[in-house]
Amino acid sequence: QVQLVESGGGLVQAGGSLRLSCAASGRTFSGYGMGWFRQAPGKERDFVAAINWTGGNTYYAYSVKGRFTISRDNAKHTVYLQMNSLKPEDTAVYYCAVHMSGDYSDHRVYRFWGKGTQGNVSA
Repeated sequence: QVQLVESGGGLVQAGGSLRLSCAASGRTFSGYGMGWFRQAPGKERDFVAAINWTGGNTYYAYSVKGRFTISRDNAKHTVYLQMNSLKPEDTAVYYCAVHMSGDYSDHRVYRFWGKGTQGNVSA
């Protein structure tokens, strides 16, 4: 069992930045890819970014490519999401989860979801 806790959310103006963290505890998460998803009110949970267990491969949704960067520090059991040039449409609850296998953009292949952290971007 892995427990994930997201942090770093908050309120920023459009054009600003936030850095989200996802800290893992319990069974080690080394050896597994990790992903970030987000869910806005009334909408489905959407893929944002993912990273394989070595950190050598990263994947991004088209809407965030070039603005967001995912990284991980396996020694600290933490995954990060650096979000720059934020837009009001980035407002959502951001979740991290452990990737088990298959398509990194498919939420159905993830387990051990955190409770999420709210990111709000004002116009």
